[in-house]
Amino acid sequence: MAKDYSYFGFSYTNRNAKETTNNAINNAADISVIVIYFVVVLGVGVWAMVRTNRSTVGGFFLAGRSMVWWPIGASLFASNIGSGHFVGIAGTAAAEGIAIGGFEWNALIVVVFLGWLFVPIYIKSGVVTMPEYLKKRFGGQRIRIYLSVLSLFLYVFTKISADMFSGAIFINQALGLNIYIAVIALLAITALYTVTGGLAAVIYTDTLQTIIMVVGSFILMGFAFNEVGGYENFQREYMTAIPKNTSGFDPECYMPREDAFHIFRDPITGDLPWPGLVFGLTIQATWYWCTDQVIVQRCLSAKNLSHVKGGCILCGYLKLLPMFLIVFPGMISRILYPDVVACVNPDECNTFCGASVGCTNIAYPRLVVNLMPNGLRGLMLSVMLASLMSSLTSIFNSASTLFTMDIYTKIRRSATERELMIAGRVFILVLIGVSIAWIPVVQSAQSGQLFDYIQSITSYLTPPVAAVFMLGIFCKRVNEAGAFYGLTFGLLIGLSRMITEFVYGTGSCVEPSDCPTIICGVHYLYFGMILFAISCIIILAASLMTKPIDDKHLYRLCWSLRNNTEERVDLEQDDWIDNQDSNSMDIDEPQEEPGFCKKALMCFCGLEQKNAPKLTPEEEEEMKKKLTDTSEVPLWRNIVNINAIILLCVAVFFHGYYG
Repeated sequence: MAKDYSYFGFSYTNRNAKETTNNAINNAADISVIVIYFVVVLGVGVWAMVRTNRSTVGGFFLAGRSMVWWPIGASLFASNIGSGHFVGIAGTAAAEGIAIGGFEWNALIVVVFLGWLFVPIYIKSGVVTMPEYLKKRFGGQRIRIYLSVLSLFLYVFTKISADMFSGAIFINQALGLNIYIAVIALLAITALYTVTGGLAAVIYTDTLQTIIMVVGSFILMGFAFNEVGGYENFQREYMTAIPKNTSGFDPECYMPREDAFHIFRDPITGDLPWPGLVFGLTIQATWYWCTDQVIVQRCLSAKNLSHVKGGCILCGYLKLLPMFLIVFPGMISRILYPDVVACVNPDECNTFCGASVGCTNIAYPRLVVNLMPNGLRGLMLSVMLASLMSSLTSIFNSASTLFTMDIYTKIRRSATERELMIAGRVFILVLIGVSIAWIPVVQSAQSGQLFDYIQSITSYLTPPVAAVFMLGIFCKRVNEAGAFYGLTFGLLIGLSRMITEFVYGTGSCVEPSDCPTIICGVHYLYFGMILFAISCIIILAASLMTKPIDDKHLYRLCWSLRNNTEERVDLEQDDWIDNQDSNSMDIDEPQEEPGFCKKALMCFCGLEQKNAPKLTPEEEEEMKKKLTDTSEVPLWRNIVNINAIILLCVAVFFHGYYG
């Protein structure tokens, strides 16, 4: 009699219904690959740590503004693609077809907005964080603090929790480790090079991990298509991939959708309606790609604007890949293992994967464990660890920047640069503590709803923020009162939908939720569009009823005044001024030489006691000009502009071909 390996359902059927009894990674080839991988990643982190200046705010948080286009593009892609994508997107694809790939392809258009419209304004305004931009643009503290706190909440409860949960599925199954031990070990390694290396280490390790992710996923895609006998066979077999036990259930719940191979679906009955995918998703994507700290911080670290644009174009091309590397393999998993991946009976699903709503989330992990030979299976686990660590490092680094520059400077206005560096690193450790404490909540969440949960939370909370940034940059009449009331009312409307849905639950096809249709019946992408429109109306109405901001406060902060060279009068002074040289009575006190242990620790964390050369006012002005310079060499400007047009044409072609 076959043994029952029920947790997350990895060791059930394969194509020929043979049960595999042991898929854990316990062979020399897999273990060697994983060990070599970790050694290389830490080596790259240490190399980046040694060669960049991490003892200043600009060095630790913006990689000294020295990055070139290809690591930026790779890092943008790696920051965006987490293990949540491999688990969540492949799972949704197994259930509903290729439309979820539209989420990835939408970015091809939005990264052009980022590089050509948003980043030039951010660079000219001379900011490090997004809340800092809003403070310069609107003045006052309340908008900046609102955005910082909202961002930190979104990081902890959607991004970190989803990635840890997805990573835990892989690690637990492949290595047989307890989920807590696996995640704590991962977080420890992740924290090690985020705390020590700053943004340069994050960007270089991201680049390495992007290569590993793409290569490993290509290999698995090849194995998967080989198993089903090519693309035409795949299209035919997917439409007949149904589980054996379907008695008593509505065919809608287990039959593949008729429009499974179309991105654009019916605006009323579609699971991802096309107006929502075109307009609602673009609003969400504009918030994520153009105003989110994780993404923008990578662009602000570029040598010059041409490198920003080049990085955005590279990221756009990389975003074509998930449809082929994640979506199609997820659908193939349903063909190979229909009884498990497409299970419809809640009791059966519970046995297979511990979630009664369905087991589509195990589609990709199951392919990895069952199809890959020894050694390559280790490589694919490395890919999952890479994507998990890549997302976590990005979030830890960006969250510590937000906390340090936007919250800590309110508490300690006279903090030295060194104190800010330490505060940023300590906050990363606090974040890790909160993340570990959140694991039980993530573990008990119904895995079938994880990806939809992230997307819907984003649709409920972020459209007002996107509205404030878009109007703030492109409409100089918008003022602080308008932005604040738009954000506040938008948040209240979004929370009312989110809390209602949370109370009633989202249900499943077999057991629908009894949430009132007037509230939960509106698709979350449509809800995002409505919320964005309401927020824009409130922002404009409140701004027009109150006093406008003088142009002298807006030079280089909005599109119409972006090329103005006059001195800008900031609405408010910075909270923190580098206090390093504030004592006018400089007394050269003999400094005590630190002991060997302390010196080693300080060197490791980039906090060496180096007396930076004092700059004359002219040199400081020159340095400031360099950091806010958006000039481009005409040749390279033309090259990136032509490439952007080609990228947009590619986006239109793929949407049309699979539409």
